[in-house]
Amino acid sequence: MAISRRGFLIGLPLFAAGCSVSEYGNDIRNYAAVSHPQFPLAALSPDKIKPELRRREVEYKSNHKPDTIVVNTPERRLYYVLGDNKAIRYGIGVGKEGLALRGNATIGRKAEWPSWTPTGNMIARDPRNRQYAGGVPGGLNNPLGARALYLYRGGKDTMFRIHGTNQPQSIGLAMSSGCIRMLNHDIIDLYNRTLVGTNVVVIQA
Repeated sequence: MAISRRGFLIGLPLFAAGCSVSEYGNDIRNYAAVSHPQFPLAALSPDKIKPELRRREVEYKSNHKPDTIVVNTPERRLYYVLGDNKAIRYGIGVGKEGLALRGNATIGRKAEWPSWTPTGNMIARDPRNRQYAGGVPGGLNNPLGARALYLYRGGKDTMFRIHGTNQPQSIGLAMSSGCIRMLNHDIIDLYNRTLVGTNVVVIQA
């Protein structure tokens, strides 16, 4: 089948970035608008996300059982293990609270459009957070984004969260506050794949 010059030129940047046309089509679908009666999410252009941080099914060799979540903070990546040496890879941003847990935990609670209350440490680091001490209701401007997964050990909250963000530009970076943040579209996808009781492994540097 012949490829026009125009079609070749349109596809060329995708190959230069290591992204096939079919992958880019999946990216468009993965980051399409999400309807909601109160908090509709606008579509997110894949061009604004580095290819290595976009949601992908990838080769992933490990001894972890399927449905395990692996948070690799040095890599700024999170993996949802599928089995057969496959996983869904997501880009993440890591805040200071995201460095406070290492090893195994379980998802003890899940929340859609969660409320957010700054910790004492957050208020101490930035006194401006004191105005939010009573909590911030869920919504598009909430720091926890569209979904949150709360990690527990021994039935107790570790205060470690995997959550969405209203700052998509922070994905792939180390941040001054927060836990493990994901693009809102990605945390919705991960949220829908997981159940309370899901095993989580956190790898630190």
